[in-house]
Amino acid sequence: MALVFTDSNFQEKALSGGVSVVDFWAEWCGPCRLIGPVIDELATEYGDKVAIGKVNVDENQEVSLKYGVRSIPTILIIKDGEVVDKQVGVTTKAALQAKINAHLS
Repeated sequence: MALVFTDSNFQEKALSGGVSVVDFWAEWCGPCRLIGPVIDELATEYGDKVAIGKVNVDENQEVSLKYGVRSIPTILIIKDGEVVDKQVGVTTKAALQAKINAHLS
């Protein structure tokens, strides 16, 4: 299962170094519900190598505003605290894996 990132734990869990994948979503968002299971699968597959989690934009507006999330789903790939890639909208698991693998050293 994916981690749950919030305004209060984002710095500690998503920006602590290494590669993180952050899925910005909401309950009412149909496309978010399509990509959600893919995020969970990736979290299981990558385990401790990559911090993969979700931010509910309705409950965590501070971090959503900080990263300029205007459309959901938005998936950010963060490496060592910096956004290195961004995906807006639904995509395939293979495409996300390619983006993640490109930033693993």
